[in-house]
Amino acid sequence: MKILVSIKRVADPDNASKLKVSADGTAVTSEGLEWKMNPFDDWSLEAALRLTENAAEKNARVGEVVLVSIGPNDEHTQRIIREGLAKGAERGILVEADDGNLDAGVVSSILKAIVDKESPDLVVMGKQAADGDSNVAGTSLAEKLGWPVINSAMKIMTADDGKTLEVQRELDTGVATVKVTGPAVLTTSDRILHPESVQNGVTPDGHQYAKLEVGGRYASLKGIMQAKKKPIDQMSIGDLGVDTAKVLNYTKFELPPARSGETTFVEDAADLVDKLHNTAKVI
Repeated sequence: MKILVSIKRVADPDNASKLKVSADGTAVTSEGLEWKMNPFDDWSLEAALRLTENAAEKNARVGEVVLVSIGPNDEHTQRIIREGLAKGAERGILVEADDGNLDAGVVSSILKAIVDKESPDLVVMGKQAADGDSNVAGTSLAEKLGWPVINSAMKIMTADDGKTLEVQRELDTGVATVKVTGPAVLTTSDRILHPESVQNGVTPDGHQYAKLEVGGRYASLKGIMQAKKKPIDQMSIGDLGVDTAKVLNYTKFELPPARSGETTFVEDAADLVDKLHNTAKVI
């Protein structure tokens, strides 16, 4: 099975409180912040690695994972791709682009061009990016490809090298089980990290992955050394012949008003409800 996984470098979400708005209010600045792999993409990478390995045997790869990142060709993007390669992906693709010139539509068009070149059996993406939070690119890509899409996948089961998939996805009201014939686009939820969440028909059913609380697996020292030799193809949007016209443009950003720091005590529950309703107007 060949799986394409999109990964994005984002400003560390743990430092979101340090983000600033430019003086003219037209952009959010991230100067001085550390860059890391989008956490949602890390979940997808873990799912793709599990689908393409025999986890009962050390380093037993039975498929190919190709990473694609769209963004500046700088040390941060290169490092994040190498991180994914160190975890087990076979090779990477970097499409050079300026973040300010991208929206979900442009990203999905770029990914479609890559899919047309690579012909993967499956595309696995994070359900959203930690910076934009639009949750649109995966669905948009599927529409442009004419492929089925399953969002917020929490469990993936296949037994025929990904030709057919049974996927459980999270809903607000519970869990839906969907069966699709590939190729397809999947986006993942954090439950994909659970030990039993991916069954590929190669790893024995009784195998239990380690319980991952936050992100995907750590790269081994051997994986880090091997990643230095793995190829990263570099190209521009122009090389792919993609329309770069954005449909989404942000006009203004502003920080929420600072809190006063004042504390008001209430006498009883009725007084609290009155203030929430008539003063704060939040209920």
